[in-house]
Amino acid sequence: MAIIQLIISFLLAFSQILAPINTVITAGGEDSFFTEWSQDKQFTEDDYEVLVKNPEKDFVILNITDVQLSDGEVYGDMGARSNAIITKLVEDTQPDLITLTGDNAWDTMAYIELVNIIDSFGIPWAPVMGNHDGQGCVSEFWCCELFMEAENCLFRYGPKDMGYGNYIINIMDNGSIIHSLFMMDTHSNRDYYLNDGVVLEDEYDHLWPNQIKWFKWAVNGISEIEGKVVDNSVFIHIPVYEYREAWAAAWDEENQCYRPEYAETSFGINNEWVCSDPVNNGCFDVFKANGTKNIICGHDHVNSSSILYEGVRLTYGLKLGEGCYYDEDLIGGTTLTIDSTGNTVTEHHYYDLADF
Repeated sequence: MAIIQLIISFLLAFSQILAPINTVITAGGEDSFFTEWSQDKQFTEDDYEVLVKNPEKDFVILNITDVQLSDGEVYGDMGARSNAIITKLVEDTQPDLITLTGDNAWDTMAYIELVNIIDSFGIPWAPVMGNHDGQGCVSEFWCCELFMEAENCLFRYGPKDMGYGNYIINIMDNGSIIHSLFMMDTHSNRDYYLNDGVVLEDEYDHLWPNQIKWFKWAVNGISEIEGKVVDNSVFIHIPVYEYREAWAAAWDEENQCYRPEYAETSFGINNEWVCSDPVNNGCFDVFKANGTKNIICGHDHVNSSSILYEGVRLTYGLKLGEGCYYDEDLIGGTTLTIDSTGNTVTEHHYYDLADF
């Protein structure tokens, strides 16, 4: 039955599959979809999206990560359960924005199905790319064009030569920017050449130097608009290197609990090694010095820790569904709630697969 449904869905979605291909052919290549950027460029309102917070309530962001279903799974029980959990999360949390922190789907039809269900809620949504996005699909650009064509998606390609999808969403309340969201591409894999001549082959990539410069430029631009540094949150796929240091500092391995100095501000558990880039690229120090209060990532499916480390909350978004590998006790989504002063609260929302 799932195979028949896959074939029928493929035929029905054929025009949707071809549309991104036709778009890039007509435009004469991918470069035209990206913006030109330099540090000398004036930061303007064209450089960000705006969402207006209802002054009567907190602004709720629902983060979904690593759905990562294949075409062979999306039309079976796994796909049905994933869709049901997404729907339940939206009903329970009533978000003002839905974010996706990468590894959204493996294959072409699974990607289309995920985009269609997220867009169907009529809620603004904003994805970033993971290291597996584009695999099994036409291309990574094709995935991005699906986002661009979705009615409620805020995705932007962003500056050229920084990967796919580096963009900013400013949350406004009573005419002021109260919190900025930075959506950034941590890419896939690369080789690292160390000073002692050692080569680390095919390790996880992360933010590039020009992305870090772009972040600082944008923070400065927003600060000029508001007359102060505005708090911000960064949404990425691959965790920053400091996720390793934060877990080592906060978790008492012998007693299997958070150390006293972290116990009141930390929650969640890590069941696998932090799969960050192997060499610290310095982005955390830049974030910390420029108003970042939260970093939310995906990537490590059976980790759910959220640790306040050196003034920045480092959170693993809770994995949604059974795609790839998973822990049945760590299924669901994560909310980031922003109040009128720009302060945030992070919470995991757990679901039992047996209920779906």
